[in-house]
Amino acid sequence: MSNVAMITAVLTLLAGIGVFLTACSMLSSNLETLGSSKLRDLFASASKSKLLGVGIGALGTAAIQSSGAVTVIVIGFVNAGIMSLTQAATVIYGANIGTTITGQIVAWGISGGDSLSTTVIFSGLTGIGAFIVSFAKKDKTKVIGGILCGFGMLFVGLSMMSGAMESFAELDSVRNFLASINNVFVLMIIGAVFTAIIQSSSVMTSVCITMVVAGLISLNQGIYLTMGSNIGSCVVSIIAGMTGTSNAKRASYIHLLFNCAGVVIFMLIGYALTAFTGGAVTFGTIFEALFPGMPQVQLAMFHTVFNVVAVILMLPLTDALVALVCRMVPDDEPVEEGAITTFYIDEGYLVTPPIAVQQVKNEIVSMAGFALRNFESAIQMITTLEFPDRKEFEETERELNFLNRELARYIAKLFGEQLSATDREYLSHALKSISDLERVGDYSKHLVEYGDNLVESNEHFSPEAIAEIHKIADMVENLFGQVMRAYEREDDAEVTQAGVTNLAISEQAADMSVNHARRISEGICSPDAGALYLALISDVERIGSHFYNLAKTVL
Repeated sequence: MSNVAMITAVLTLLAGIGVFLTACSMLSSNLETLGSSKLRDLFASASKSKLLGVGIGALGTAAIQSSGAVTVIVIGFVNAGIMSLTQAATVIYGANIGTTITGQIVAWGISGGDSLSTTVIFSGLTGIGAFIVSFAKKDKTKVIGGILCGFGMLFVGLSMMSGAMESFAELDSVRNFLASINNVFVLMIIGAVFTAIIQSSSVMTSVCITMVVAGLISLNQGIYLTMGSNIGSCVVSIIAGMTGTSNAKRASYIHLLFNCAGVVIFMLIGYALTAFTGGAVTFGTIFEALFPGMPQVQLAMFHTVFNVVAVILMLPLTDALVALVCRMVPDDEPVEEGAITTFYIDEGYLVTPPIAVQQVKNEIVSMAGFALRNFESAIQMITTLEFPDRKEFEETERELNFLNRELARYIAKLFGEQLSATDREYLSHALKSISDLERVGDYSKHLVEYGDNLVESNEHFSPEAIAEIHKIADMVENLFGQVMRAYEREDDAEVTQAGVTNLAISEQAADMSVNHARRISEGICSPDAGALYLALISDVERIGSHFYNLAKTVL
């Protein structure tokens, strides 16, 4: 082979890997977008059932074609306290099974007769998908086109890699060099390092498949390279867990220890086979016998069997594994009193935008709870002119301001990701929603300041005025319940009911103003206290309107 041909083969291999990586990313992002709501429900349904956790992990990874994304999501859930370490462990187990689907698609896709290559047929989907993306009007249709294009590009990249491998196979020096690498530890290190660099075990497995098919490496070599890729795939989760809580770090270590345990188990099985059969039986000979004449399927099936067996063996030991990582990673230092933080949003979720959008919604629901708490506290202080909860009130106000800034920043980042039209529209409204809740906090602060003014001027509201304040406050609290049911369930009927309650609050505010004028004329209320009362009525009415704005986003 000439130098030009050699350089061409190297560049073709790099191009094939690049196309394959791009295809994986395109396929993953479009599948996430298409099934965003189902994906959210899937991970929200993780329970204490270990088998259910495995199923969720496998199905979720198969659905979005990215075990790395699923693992990062799980670590984010653990970081937010939504998922326990035991639940996270089982989902991670399942993700390892789900990630073998890509290898199976590749293996069976390049199998078939000589009349018309299935690789060529599937590669043709690239053009069909690109045509749909270019000319489709509906977002959902474009997403489907993106899925077809990504799926087709998998085989375009595979074809390029296969062509490069065939070129390398013509070189005796290359074949001899690769054949000389028989040390299983060296093979696993190569597989782990390469996977860590490209951050995709699917690509590593596919490269191994093309090398086995081209005859560059034996099936046994491909098997140990693939086992090493399982360890290298943990890099993504370790990075995701580094900046999280102690439990997030523990979840990332669970992923690493589980994959390492699987490798150790199979290494011991491999040594046992060699010792008892004198090398006559190996993993390679077993899968060659099971799938004769299909080297690509042999390696893909080993990858699947490897992960399934590892899960079966490790599942009963989950509690012990969790206990081990808890001893390895100490608990977090106690949070400094007064420290402010988010509860649901996390940078790690950005790799899976549909989940990140759901976390934004969860954070807004939490923020709404803070806003209501301060409103209720303000009403208590203004009607009793006692301020025992003043410090807690001020801390909650700071929390509201912090969440307003952090949510706005997070949403801005999310807009840079690939989102469905529905999620993009929701986020546009979410920016207004967090502003509405921050304004509720501001108006509640005004109410407390009115109480300060009453105390300073030695004034107070009449019993009748206080009764009216409690009545309109109860109406606002009732409105809040309707709003949150509408917001969380996307219930149009609750939106309608909230609109009726909001109108009733406005009517009550008008009645309060009329009654206030009467009390002033009768000398029941002083003009100074009356001025603050009018301001209070206006602020409470605005608080109701800001809460109602959340419900209107459902429409």
